[in-house]
Amino acid sequence: MRNERQNDTIAAIATPPGEGGIAIVRISGACAGEFLRAAFRPAHKGEMKHGQMRYGTLTDPTGAPIDEVMAVFFRAPRSYTREDVAEIHLHGGSMCARAAMERLLSLGARAAEPGEFTYRAFMNGRVDLSEAEAVMGLIGARSQAARRASIRQLRGGVSAPIGRMREELTGLLAKIEAATDFPDEIDEDVTAKDVREGASRIRNELSRAADGRRARIVRDGASVVLCGRPNVGKSSLMNALLSADRAIVTDIPGTTRDTVETKVTLGGYLFRLVDTAGLRDSDDPIEQLGVARSRQALAEADLVLAVCDGTQPLTEEDHDLLREALAQADTILLANKRDLPDFALPQPAANDAPNTLTVVPLSAKTGDGLATLETTLAQRAETLLPQAAQSAAGELLTNQRQTQAAQRALDGVTRARDALDLGMTPDALLTDVEAALEALGELTGRTVREDITARIFS
Repeated sequence: MRNERQNDTIAAIATPPGEGGIAIVRISGACAGEFLRAAFRPAHKGEMKHGQMRYGTLTDPTGAPIDEVMAVFFRAPRSYTREDVAEIHLHGGSMCARAAMERLLSLGARAAEPGEFTYRAFMNGRVDLSEAEAVMGLIGARSQAARRASIRQLRGGVSAPIGRMREELTGLLAKIEAATDFPDEIDEDVTAKDVREGASRIRNELSRAADGRRARIVRDGASVVLCGRPNVGKSSLMNALLSADRAIVTDIPGTTRDTVETKVTLGGYLFRLVDTAGLRDSDDPIEQLGVARSRQALAEADLVLAVCDGTQPLTEEDHDLLREALAQADTILLANKRDLPDFALPQPAANDAPNTLTVVPLSAKTGDGLATLETTLAQRAETLLPQAAQSAAGELLTNQRQTQAAQRALDGVTRARDALDLGMTPDALLTDVEAALEALGELTGRTVREDITARIFS
C-alpha cells in the first residue's frame, strides 16, 4: 500500500499531543515547497533557502492568519526523507497544529501513515532498517544506556559490521561455488580450510550478537530481584527506591504473596525491580505459590538484592537464601534497619559467599544508605552493560527481530561449520551459507519481506 502511494506529498503533526511551547507540522514530497509557499506568508520577501528558518504567518484559504510561525524548507536529497521537506513551527497546543494540518490537506497533502516519514527515509536509502528501528529506540529510550545504544545504531554502528560479515560470507559462497563448478582446477581441501576459518570467525561474532538477554537489559532494564525472609523490609525498601507506596507494608510476616514488579531509573540506568514473597517454609497454599514465584524470579534475575534484618544475627534461612541467590546471579547483601540501636553489620559465613560480596547497610525507613545502594547498582550496571552494549557486530542489536535474525544467521553458519567437521564436501554447505546471508540481509533490510517492513514502520 505504501509503495503505491510513495509519490504522494504527506503531512503530519510531528510533536506529541498536549500543550507546549511549540508544535511542529512536517511535510514531505514533491509538492512540499509548493504547499508551503501557498500557506506561508514570510515577513520579508525572498526565496526560501535550503535549511534557513523564516518568520512569517500561516494563512487559511481566505488569507486570514492561522498563527505566527517559523518555517523551514529542505530541498531533496538533503533532507530526512531525501524528498523535499518543509516544517512549520507553530505555537503549541492542539488547535494551531490541527488548523495547520487542515490547511495542508486542503491544498492536496495526504495525512501520513504511522512511521511513514521514516519509511520513506528507508525506501529512499537515507537509512537502512536497523537505523530506522534505532529512531524509535531513541525516542523511547528510558535510560542513558538505551539512548547510547540507539544513537550508535542510528549512526550505522550495526550496518558496517553486518555488511562486512555479508561480504565475507559472499566470498565464501563464491569459493564454494567455484570449487563445485571447477573441481579439477580448485583444490577442495583448500576451499574447505578457507570456509572453515571464515565460518568460525563469523560464528564467534554472531554468537554474541544473537544474545537476546543483552539487548533486553539495555532496552527494558536489568532485572533486580529483592528477596529475603518475611518481614525484613523488602517492600519498604522497594517503596523507598521508588519514592512511592508501590508495595503493601505491614508488621505481619508474609504480607507479600506475589511478585510485584516496576521500573525505576537509578544513576542513569533502567532497572526492573521485583519485590518477592518472603522465602520460608509455609503451610499456607497461597503463600506457597508466592514463594514458588519468588524462586522463579530469582532464577531469571540479572542482579539479586538479598535483604536481611540487621538487628538480628543471620539465621539459617538467611544463609540458605544467600547461597541460593549467589548461585543464580550477581548478589548484593542489604542489611536493613540501620536506624535501630541494636543494628550490627552482618557477617556472612565463609561457605555462604565469596570475600568479594558487597554488604550495604541501610534503613528503608529513614533513607539512610539509599544513596550508597544507588551508586552500587549503577556500578553493577556498568559491569552488565559493557557486555550488553557491545555485540560482536560492534554495536548492540536492540530488539527481538534483530536478535532473531542474528540467531538464524548463526544457525546457518554453525550448520555449515559442523558439516565440514563431519567431512562433507563444500558443495553441501551452499544452502546453509545462503540462509545465513539472507538472515544477515534482514538485519539491514536488504532481504526483508514487505509485510515485515510494514509491521515495523507502523
